[in-house]
Amino acid sequence: MKRRTFLRHAGHSMAVPAFLGGWGINNSLGQSFTDFLRLAHETDRVLVLIYLEGGNDGLNTLVPLVGYHALQKVRPHIILPENELLKSASEDYAWHPALSGLRSLYNEGRLQVIHSAGYPEQNFSHFRSTDIWMSGSDANKLVTSGWTGRYLENLHPNFPADYPNGQHPHPLAVEMGHGASMLFQGERNGFSMVINEVENFYRLLDLDLEEGADPKAGDKLRHIRLMARQSQKYGEEVKKAAEKTVKQKPYPEGNKLAQQLKIVSRLIAGGLNTPLYLVRLGSFDTHDNQVEESNRKLGTHAALLKQLDEGILAFMQDLEYLGSGDRVMGMTFSEFGRRIVSNASLGTDHGTAAPLLIFGNKSHGGNLGKAPLITGEEEYRDNLPMQHDFRQIYTSLLSQWFSTDKSTSEIVTKGEFDQVPVVANKIRKPSNQPENPIKVYPNPAKDYVKVEFNVKQGYLRLELIDMNGKTVARVAEGQWDDPSFEEMVDLTFLPAGRYIFRLWEGGRFYSHHVIKL
Repeated sequence: MKRRTFLRHAGHSMAVPAFLGGWGINNSLGQSFTDFLRLAHETDRVLVLIYLEGGNDGLNTLVPLVGYHALQKVRPHIILPENELLKSASEDYAWHPALSGLRSLYNEGRLQVIHSAGYPEQNFSHFRSTDIWMSGSDANKLVTSGWTGRYLENLHPNFPADYPNGQHPHPLAVEMGHGASMLFQGERNGFSMVINEVENFYRLLDLDLEEGADPKAGDKLRHIRLMARQSQKYGEEVKKAAEKTVKQKPYPEGNKLAQQLKIVSRLIAGGLNTPLYLVRLGSFDTHDNQVEESNRKLGTHAALLKQLDEGILAFMQDLEYLGSGDRVMGMTFSEFGRRIVSNASLGTDHGTAAPLLIFGNKSHGGNLGKAPLITGEEEYRDNLPMQHDFRQIYTSLLSQWFSTDKSTSEIVTKGEFDQVPVVANKIRKPSNQPENPIKVYPNPAKDYVKVEFNVKQGYLRLELIDMNGKTVARVAEGQWDDPSFEEMVDLTFLPAGRYIFRLWEGGRFYSHHVIKL
């Protein structure tokens, strides 16, 4: 079958020359049409922040191997047996036995370890140090806004008036917890929608949301009414996005972090264009019973690290399954690490710097800095020296992930900080997953998408199906004589939602998700 005959089987066609002519093969900025489509896809990025509440013990998370015997000397009651650690031949540290999933992401280049992140003049109060990390401020300055709140405020200076609107119908930030954190607080307004509990999210899906009354009121009541109406509208959009994702990869039951990340993945896949999320995992304040005396692989800290490991791994697998993996970056942080010397209660006390993890298909991977060097002469009050100011990581994510210019980054971080590499130039995939041959861009898309893949067997069928499995368009079917397939596909006849391009070629099925705005 020739190419022209083949195209007659398309379920919904479009005038490709008219579309290309409207944009021009090269636009006024000199970008090629392909570059334009690629950029349209890559700007739709998400950052998921995982807060390890209480102060994570970095020396028990990533155990230094150089000077391991010195670490045994200063941590005699909690040190993990060396033969139980998860080692990498070329690294100067080993992973806690509970972190096999994170180590696999690291080995694939999809997780980066940033050693000894912190800030100068460490404050050892949970509340104050949490404020410093969330505000992105100097330790000796009281700042009541968050670094991501200032970022959103810079992008949306008129918020909350006239929000949501046609251009920005979705929440600008979503966080899981019992109340709004400082993180998404701007200097004038807060930007987050809070989901108090995992169960509340699923109750939201069962509600019939209706527009509230609009009584006359003074300024304060008018503001409250505005917030209530905004919450109502955002709730409707969250519900719509959640309902578009009908199937996900399994997440471990009873894992609080995993269940939060399951919601985040569901909303991202459902087309919620929220760029920032905050989830939490608590109880890292391990002053006692950090390990079990009879088996140091177990205990409070091991159980928390297992939740972290299983939660992030399930999240990454689900993102891949739902086709969202290339758009999402994750970062862990904690208000401080723990002291070098353990205490007499099988635990550790408040310390300073700790490792920070950045994960995603576009994570830079590898290590930044070196594992701490322990001498064995440390005393109780000694702490790890900082290798990286956490605002370097904030600045780097703003610039490399969200393409924020230097002046804006300095406003957000309230200073100038050197960048470190956190985002890779190439997308990395799971080592056990074959490369998806289908390319679809832009994605999400409002009107048209371009579908590309290499043809191997000649005969193929390409369909567009909805999330209920119904075929909404037969894009192409038959014998294909060319070695490559490239077609523009019209989505204008479809309602907004999530769809799947399904390709049958050479006896195998492939799929690629696309979001119609």
